[in-house]
Amino acid sequence: MENPVQFVAWLRSVAPYIHAFRGKTFVVAFPGELVKAGALPVLAHDLSLLHALGIRIVVVHGSRPQVEEQLALRNVEARFHKGIRITDVAALECAKEAAGELRLDIEAAFSQGLPNTPMAHAAIRIISGNFVTARPIGIIDGVDLELTGVSRKIAYETIQPILNAGGLVLLSPLGFSPTGEIFNLTMEDVAVAAAIALRADKLIFITETPMMTDLTGAEIHELSSHQARAIIDSGALPPDSAFYLKHAMQACTGGVPRAHVVSFSTDGSALLELFTHDGVGTMISSQNLESLRDATIDDVGGILKLIEPLEADGTLVKRGRELIEREIDYFSVIEHDGVIFGCAALYPFPEEQMAEMACLTVNPEVQAQGDGERLLKHMENRARAAGVKKLFVLTTRTAHWFIKRGFVPASVDDLPEDRQHMYNWQRKSLVLIKTF
Repeated sequence: MENPVQFVAWLRSVAPYIHAFRGKTFVVAFPGELVKAGALPVLAHDLSLLHALGIRIVVVHGSRPQVEEQLALRNVEARFHKGIRITDVAALECAKEAAGELRLDIEAAFSQGLPNTPMAHAAIRIISGNFVTARPIGIIDGVDLELTGVSRKIAYETIQPILNAGGLVLLSPLGFSPTGEIFNLTMEDVAVAAAIALRADKLIFITETPMMTDLTGAEIHELSSHQARAIIDSGALPPDSAFYLKHAMQACTGGVPRAHVVSFSTDGSALLELFTHDGVGTMISSQNLESLRDATIDDVGGILKLIEPLEADGTLVKRGRELIEREIDYFSVIEHDGVIFGCAALYPFPEEQMAEMACLTVNPEVQAQGDGERLLKHMENRARAAGVKKLFVLTTRTAHWFIKRGFVPASVDDLPEDRQHMYNWQRKSLVLIKTF
């Protein structure tokens, strides 16, 4: 191991995600292009790791390029209407052939048990069946789409016991009607229907499309479902990306808290998306992911984790858990997807109409994203609302940062009298004051 310290730090950093994801249900969907690109074994390794962490996995596969291959072998012309395949009897036979072959390949990938691979000792059981009830799309603009269908119902009452027993469930892009007909479906439609029916915590599309960007070329990492609608309507995205985003938005509208669109071109993209702060794809949420709010007693652990490294190097004064618990009402935090990434405290001195802002801390991984600025503005607004006229800070390392934001140097004599008595002359902190 080249850098054991870095490895240990990384492993500790993912612990909050592991705690948050254990016992959750993820629907992971991927197109046939992933299999054609030879990325199926790597994906199986990554999903087996998620399974080992206690995450319940439902896998949905697509088959478009495999169906095209079967059509070419049989000299059958592919027909589409507005991007939707028209499935006649011959095309349905090709879809069945492709789905059957892919299902066996996927089952084989999850049956690996080679030593020194993520699949060692995995013993994963992946189960498929007639879990998708479908109906025909029918006639659109006068064009009969024949045996092309849409999901009507997912057999969640059958799937849940399989997940509870530690199995994975595999869904193919085929559905069945109560009359015994078979319909050709899209992978995206099946994935959304499964995620909604199973009340999944996440829907993850692992796609052939590159990272989404807006009209300015900036990468799109996070969107609310409302923002996703605006992006689609703007026409900024290529058709394939817009198609995935439309279905991700549909899942969030249907009650799935998070949907992700991630390219499989990056090795381990699913893991990077799930276990790093910024991820490597686009995340769509049913609500705003990040909140800047008053702290609660449940945030004490997250605050301690933030400030302990700064206490250790002398940047901050040491505060024990009991002190933070007693003073939690003074704190505000930035929370992102259930993880605390920033905090600050405001201690008022009403008689002097002054307040001290202390313990302003942001996770080093996200310090360049403006969270410190947002926390400062939030605390200033809290101070104004409390009738404060002057806000002061005591700092040994970050005086320049505060001076750039309107604070001016002052002396200990300018502090409230009670705070003067508590001043630590050994630290010799600089006093900076901002007047509103």
